[in-house]
Amino acid sequence: MFPHHREREQPIFSARAHVFQIDPTTKRNWIPASKHAVSVSFFYDANRNVYRIISVGGTKAIINCTITPSMTFTKTSQKFGQWADSRANTVYGLGFATEQQLHQFSDKFKEVKDAARLSREKSQDKELAHTALTIAAPQSPPVMCVNGPEDKLFRSQSADITLSSEKERIKKMLSEGSICEMNLEAELFTLQDSNSKLVAALHEANANVEQWKKQLAAYQEETERLREQVSELEAHGGHGPSDLLKDELTQSLEELEALLKAKDEEIHILQNKKADYHEMEHDRNEAMHRLREMEMRNSDLERRIQNTEQNLGNSLEDRDRMDTEIQRAIEILDIKIFDLNDLRQSLVKLIDK
Repeated sequence: MFPHHREREQPIFSARAHVFQIDPTTKRNWIPASKHAVSVSFFYDANRNVYRIISVGGTKAIINCTITPSMTFTKTSQKFGQWADSRANTVYGLGFATEQQLHQFSDKFKEVKDAARLSREKSQDKELAHTALTIAAPQSPPVMCVNGPEDKLFRSQSADITLSSEKERIKKMLSEGSICEMNLEAELFTLQDSNSKLVAALHEANANVEQWKKQLAAYQEETERLREQVSELEAHGGHGPSDLLKDELTQSLEELEALLKAKDEEIHILQNKKADYHEMEHDRNEAMHRLREMEMRNSDLERRIQNTEQNLGNSLEDRDRMDTEIQRAIEILDIKIFDLNDLRQSLVKLIDK
């Protein structure tokens, strides 16, 4: 479509900037013409020797300025510059991300302005005659071109919403799995702490039992020796001091028997604690098994998320590539529409003459 137009006007330089226009009422304040940074491009018409600055925001052109030798681009700050367009009765302002981009645009503007000064001797009649030859097709096909990119853009947005929903669902699943895993880890740490305390108590009890057994054996030997002494004293039938010694020995024997009974009870308690230790060991093994299962599920979820993110990245790349193609098509379409509008105005002026 419009092959002659494609050959006639070619882009020569492009930069991204925030576009502003001067307030037509106050002539002092800047009004943003674009919500985000957009492409601002220089175009050259080799047949007409005309340079233009064109910028498209969304579906409309926010800059369509033919460069004349009288124009001057002024840098008002490190990242901002402006120039006046008397034909459009406005002043354009551009805000760049870096100072280097501003310098590049300013240098290109001066270069293009000098080139326009060299070609200003071209007559307007010759320009209008050449422009009249560019009519090659009706105006209805561009409407079809507009419908195509809009349909692609709608499908791209739908795919983006679907991919975002799937990613949120996978993240929610992973979050739930992580919470379960954290709970199991906390339970496992509690069991391990209790297990460590029980093991330490068991080791201490085993060491005490060995010591108590040795003491018990010594007490039993002492008891037997005292009993033998009591028996010998009874056999000899001694009285007086022997009765006092017998009472002391009897009292010592009773104390030893009470001590043996207390030690037996402590041994019984330690044996019960050992049974509790085996039960805690069983619970710990079950918790370890559940933790391994959760780790396997978590690994599977992470693998699924990686695949989903990879697919999402591919889809986003496809969408960005499609958006770039759509944007390029829209820019070309807008340029052609403005060309047709300029052509229409030129033809009207030609007919009026």
